[in-house]
Amino acid sequence: MTPTHLPGRVAIPSLPSVLDAFNIAPADDARKVLLDCLRSSRWADRLTAHRPFPDVDSLLAASDEAAYDLAPADLAEALREETMPVLPEGAYSAAHTALSAAYAAYEAKFGHTFIICLDGLSQTESLDQVLAGIRSRLANDPEDERVVAAEELRRLARGRLVSRLRGAGL
Repeated sequence: MTPTHLPGRVAIPSLPSVLDAFNIAPADDARKVLLDCLRSSRWADRLTAHRPFPDVDSLLAASDEAAYDLAPADLAEALREETMPVLPEGAYSAAHTALSAAYAAYEAKFGHTFIICLDGLSQTESLDQVLAGIRSRLANDPEDERVVAAEELRRLARGRLVSRLRGAGL
């Protein structure tokens, strides 16, 4: 926090940003925040170790790079901790039945929870997106689905980081 000096003005210290707070937080605290964004120990440890980040874009780029580098065991760890997308309130019971059956088929085939990033979609669009996504991804072979799931995890982590940086508790 360096004071800002303006000619003829009183120096006022600048307030730390959310990113500044993340950069100087104890490693354990930063790691806990990161694990809320993506539940991979390797990913969280890597980002924690690379602090400080000069700006948000650098943090997001490092997040993406670390997510792209997830080994199969890291991906499995992250997927184990994810929860299924929730239906919007007021969704009709047939949608619950269809989604429950699709989730069960997906988990039986791939051995983990179906995940999908719904950032930017309204609640009414999200139901259709989840059902369409799960149906199309059930046609994937396990290796292709691992790649798709890893990309969805990367997108989820990025969205969660952005949310935290907007003041939701980082």
